[in-house]
Amino acid sequence: MDTIIQAIPLADFRIDIVTRDGVRGIFDVKPYLGGGAFKDLCDVSYFRLVRPAHHGIRWPNEQDFSADTIVWDMQNKYADSALSLNDATLPH
Repeated sequence: MDTIIQAIPLADFRIDIVTRDGVRGIFDVKPYLGGGAFKDLCDVSYFRLVRPAHHGIRWPNEQDFSADTIVWDMQNKYADSALSLNDATLPH
């Protein structure tokens, strides 16, 4: 499992992530905000308290995401964007 070494909160519930293995990207937390465990994250001042911890990221009330989840989401977001761009260029 990779380790998160940097987690910088950004606007719109996104986090700039850097891992020990050199993976860098933006992790979008918005899709997770509807879950009960993550309701506290809707408060922007609380959201900004994110820190790297235990191979992932964590907030003071113990909400967390693993590095595996973060890296998978970031890589698939870019793959989905590339697919959308490719689909847009196909003749209909």
